[in-house]
Order: sequence, then C-alpha cells, then structure tokens
Amino acid sequence: MKRPNRDGLKAETGTKGHQSHPPRTGIPHNAVADRDVTLRSYADSAEKRQGLYRRTLLIVVASQIFGGAGLAAGITVGALLAQDMLGTGSFAGLPSALFTLGSAAAALLVGRLSQRFGRRTGLTAGFLAGGIGAAGVVLAAVNNNIVLLFVALVIYGSGTATNLQARYAGTDLAQPQQRGTAVSIAMVSTTVGAVAGPNLVDAMGGIAISLGIPALAGPFLLAAAAYLVAGFVLLAFLRPDPFMIAKALALNEPTSTTPSSAEPGAPETTNRGVAVGATVMVLTQVAMVAIMTMTPVQMRQHGHSLAEVGIVIGVHIGSMYLPSLVTGVLVDKIGRIPMAIASGLTLLTAGIVAAVAPSDSMTVLMIALALLGLGWNFGLISGTALIVDATAPETRARTQGAVDVLIALAGATGGGLSGIIVADSSYAVLSLGGGILALFLIPVVVWSRRSPASEREKR
Repeated sequence: MKRPNRDGLKAETGTKGHQSHPPRTGIPHNAVADRDVTLRSYADSAEKRQGLYRRTLLIVVASQIFGGAGLAAGITVGALLAQDMLGTGSFAGLPSALFTLGSAAAALLVGRLSQRFGRRTGLTAGFLAGGIGAAGVVLAAVNNNIVLLFVALVIYGSGTATNLQARYAGTDLAQPQQRGTAVSIAMVSTTVGAVAGPNLVDAMGGIAISLGIPALAGPFLLAAAAYLVAGFVLLAFLRPDPFMIAKALALNEPTSTTPSSAEPGAPETTNRGVAVGATVMVLTQVAMVAIMTMTPVQMRQHGHSLAEVGIVIGVHIGSMYLPSLVTGVLVDKIGRIPMAIASGLTLLTAGIVAAVAPSDSMTVLMIALALLGLGWNFGLISGTALIVDATAPETRARTQGAVDVLIALAGATGGGLSGIIVADSSYAVLSLGGGILALFLIPVVVWSRRSPASEREKR
C-alpha cells in the first residue's frame, strides 16, 4: 500500500471496487491536481530539478544583494544613532545587542514558517519584518522616541536572521556534492550589498536631511527599501518553492527516509550530524565575534586612526565572505570534516597572531583579522553543509532555524564576554582564548567520524 502523502500532492490509490478520491487538504481539487502534475514533472526529470536548482540560486543571489545592503547600512550607524539619541556613549553597544535578540527570535520563526509554508513565505516574511523595523528606526529618530527605537531595532534584526537563513534556500534541490557550492554562492552575493551599503552612508544622510530626517537615520531608509525589495524578489520569483518540491519528493519516495551524506566520513546519524554541524558553527561564531569586537578598541587605545581601524575591519569582512566560492568547492570536493578541522586550525592561528601582534602594527593585526574571517568562513560553510546532509526535508527548515538561533546567541555571548575578558586581563588573553576555544571543534568532528556501532563494540 502506498504511504499517504500528508501534503496532498498525490492522491492515494483506491482499494479495489472503490473509486479513489483526492486527499482532503482544504485545497480545491483543481489546485491539488495542478500540484500533482508539477510534482510528477520534477520527480520524473532530473534535468528539470537541476534547472529549478539553478534558477533558485539566481533568485537567492538577487535577493541577497539587496539583503546585504539592508544589513550593512543599518549596522554601520546603529551605535552612532543610539549615542546621538541617548546623549551618552555608555549604551552605544545596545543596538548590536538588540539586533542579535531580534535575529535570534526571527531565526526560529523564519525556520518554522519555511518548514510549514516554504522558503518563499518564510524568507519573504523575514525580510518584510526587517524592512518594517528599519522604517521604525527612521520614525523613532524623527520623533526622538527611545522606546520606539529599541523596539524597532529588535524587529530590524529579523533582516539579519533572514540573510543568514537564505543561504539554505539554494541547497534544497542541490545534489549532496553541490551543497557547499550553493551555500557559498549565497554568501558571496551578500558581500556585494554589504560592501555597497556602508559606502552609501553619506549619500543617504544627505537624502535624509533633505526630507527633514536626521542624517544618521538615512542609512535605515536604505535598509528599509533594500529589505523590502529583497522580500519582493523572493515573493514574486521563488516559485515553485524549491523547499516544498524537495519535501514533497521526499514524502513520495519509497526508499529510505534517512538523509544521505555527501561523504563517507560524515556523521552517520541525523542527531549526530546536526550536533556536529551546530557545534562547528557556534564555536567559530563565538571565537570570531569575540576577537573582532575588541580589535577596534585595541587599535584605538594604541593610537590607530579610525581610517586604519576601518581598513582592518574591511579586510576582515572581506575575508569572511569573498573566499566563499572557493570554500564551497573545497567543502564539496575535499569534504565537510576536513574543512571544519581547517576552520579550527585557522582560527587558532588567527588568535595567536592577534595575541603577539605589536600594538603599533596595523599590518600584523590585518593579517590576524583576515585569518579570523577565513576561519569563520570555513566553519560556517562546512557546518551548514553538515546540517543539510543530516536533515530530511520533513524537518530541515525548522532545524536550520533552531541552529541559527544558537549561532545568534553565540555571537551575542562572544561579543558580551569579550569586553569583560579584556578589562580583567588583556586583548592577548582574549585572542589566545578565542583561538583555543575554536580548536575544541576538532575533537568534536573527529568523534563524528566514529560510527555508533564501533563505539558499542568498545564498551
């Protein structure tokens, strides 16, 4: 007997002597029939699935360019706007905390929406919320309303979470050997907007003044427009929804329901794969954010100009995203586990270089921050691929959302603790500690190579 399809994409076969009926889905019969035809067309044609995979990547790239602009433009001046409205620099770091809080909550919600209704609905809703939040920041600045500012910044964080979640969309119909590349393409496209956004700060400030809006709120005008355009691109063009197609194909497949891995050395069980992928991304996020957060402070305390700080951080951000295409190919060709190990070693090296860097040497700090971004890049792409490998479509989007919550909270933890550690010890201690922490992911991924059966034999 055929397994019932709870998504109503294929009618059950009736028993002998009885007429078969379409499943009760609450969807008009014609709509069910159309969806059934669409599903069969993708199930019967690998070429058509690959065509939708490539089309999905193009749509994700377009939306991520705008999403990256929305993300970077707001973050660039968030602290300055808060300082200006509050009249003190004591809480200048609060916008970052509020972004993170909103991002963590939105990651969970976007993941659940995507699981239930598809990537198109989940990602569109996330970008829409980010755009509304950015508009709220502008309104708060115009009215000098601190409470509205804080609430709007939390909602604005939805855009950050959606930018991160969008990297999964390209993997839904990707073959296992294409998943790392799919993630990397989404990340590189984010870089385009992330680089353009800060460079438009002055221009948007001028536009804001001409509209009677405080100059520092200008970039949030850009963020609102960029997020809304990103959401519109997905709403208008991400159809048929790649995640819903992948989920429906999995539900109609008579073979094993366990997710297939892209490489022999990858974790064998779903729970183990998710745990390993999440651990890789969480540890790399904590180490990267902690060291990155305090590097500008360290430089300013030792006489470096704001321009020099900007150059170092610019190199760091470039290293986080620009190597993605190469990293994606390496993750697919060499394997997830070796690249995760490379992440730990690279982050350790970054921590050591940052710790021993002469306080007056911008060049050495630039090398350290470049390695820091590169190690993070290795960890995020390999960890993401591990998560996709280890999850079935029936639960994939929800699991991805939950993992991204952990990543957001890890970033908040790293940033929050970094100042305390430096105040109680030094920047060198923080850097070494971050590198050593990242190194702990190596035993985790090595453990993941050991099969459960071999472990039981040793007991």
